[in-house]
Amino acid sequence: QIKLLESGGGSVQAGGSLRLSCTTSGYSHRSGCMGWFRQAPGKEREVVAAIDSTGAYSVARSVKGRFTISKDDSMTTLYLEMNNLKPEDTATYYCAAEPASRFLMIQRLPGQGLYWGQGTQVTVSS
Repeated sequence: QIKLLESGGGSVQAGGSLRLSCTTSGYSHRSGCMGWFRQAPGKEREVVAAIDSTGAYSVARSVKGRFTISKDDSMTTLYLEMNNLKPEDTATYYCAAEPASRFLMIQRLPGQGLYWGQGTQVTVSS
């Protein structure tokens, strides 16, 4: 059973930084990809960044240049480094694992086969 657990969220002022972590268990990193998506109240879910087992990654245009996704070699821990945070980054951030497909890599949420954690809140004040 795949389990994901996020940590590192919090409240910061605009321009500040946060680093989210996601520890995984039961996940095979040999295929598919992992990533982060977020959802703000009243808005649709948005894929923020994704990375595959080779280290190839993609980042949403809205956070490019500010957010960096990375993983440890075993892909048991996923990170999201967030710099120069803006109020519009305020959302619940979810770690996601997509073992059998790669929709996250093209900034899409798959209709099935996605695993995610309970989320961590990020609040950015102006």
